[in-house]
Amino acid sequence: MVETVAENTVDGIIAPLFFLFLGGAPLAMAYKAVNTLDSMVGYKHEKYRAIGMVSARMDDVANYLPARLSWLLLGIAAGLCRLSGWRALRIGWRDRYNHSSPNCAWSEACVAGALGIQLGGPNNYFGERVDKPWIGDAQRGISVDDISRTIRLMWVASTLALALFIAARCGLSGVA
Repeated sequence: MVETVAENTVDGIIAPLFFLFLGGAPLAMAYKAVNTLDSMVGYKHEKYRAIGMVSARMDDVANYLPARLSWLLLGIAAGLCRLSGWRALRIGWRDRYNHSSPNCAWSEACVAGALGIQLGGPNNYFGERVDKPWIGDAQRGISVDDISRTIRLMWVASTLALALFIAARCGLSGVA
């Protein structure tokens, strides 16, 4: 669940706000269409291979900047939440490529660093064992309380993103 919240902080909140800032509602809606298509058919199933590969690559390109911005915002959020912001940024940077997606590990590793936990590793998906790289350092065991901590990080990082984009929009518009 921690991984899901960390990844969806990018896909579900910060990236849509980023595209809303860049191009208004039409660009934000276009982003969500690409992201939803990737969620629905971007898996590596033979039935959807052609469209799935295209949607997955489009989603990778669309999330390139938002994922990296989220790393920074989650690191700042960790400090504001009295977690380790520096460790979040350090682990986020170190483990940013420990995922099959070029973008997912940025937020997941940052959250793992903030919480002092380890994510990834062996897991079961659709009845098959999948060995993923480890993300983060296991300074302690993961607990159910880490879900609420991750949600708090999500809210703080999202609020920071909204404030940043509003300030940037006002600055570009000449509004004081």
